Amino acid sequence: MDEQDKNIHPNSGLEQNNVAESGSDELERALAAKTDEVKNLNDRYLRLAAEFENYKRLAQRDQREQTKFANENILKELLPIVDNLQRAVNFSKSITDCDQLIEGVQLTLKQFTETLSKFGIKQITSVGEAFDPSRHQAVATVASNDQPEHTIIQEHQPGYLLHDRILRAAMVTVAAAPREEGEHHG
Repeated sequence: MDEQDKNIHPNSGLEQNNVAESGSDELERALAAKTDEVKNLNDRYLRLAAEFENYKRLAQRDQREQTKFANENILKELLPIVDNLQRAVNFSKSITDCDQLIEGVQLTLKQFTETLSKFGIKQITSVGEAFDPSRHQAVATVASNDQPEHTIIQEHQPGYLLHDRILRAAMVTVAAAPREEGEHHG
């Protein structure tokens, strides 16, 4: 602008400065508002992160407690059986006739197997069954004319299932084909 234009429009320079200043003020206010918003969101994020860490710690503690006391119910059910066995031991010291002691131990064993079944444990049937390596562990084989080959003829230690999973395989003796006369192994 030259001098003449300034004289004709004396306020035109001021208006441009005011527009620039008011635009600058608006930008500063918008920036301040956005800065506050970012600060608030960051504070919220930090609080949520802290809450999550606390939740994680509590969940881990609860999981440790759950693992530590997971067997509590079964153990409570087993305590009366321990009590009955202790009574049997104490009773055995004062008697000469063992029939009552044997009857008491048999009742305690029955109580024990009933308690195990409450928790999904059942005994694997073995004798007379076909040998199944997933359920049975052969500890011996015996030549037999009476039983078919691979049939279990004796159980040394019972096996147990926990629901459908093998808890312990049964230790068994399995029938083998009878040896032929004059057959030598060695």
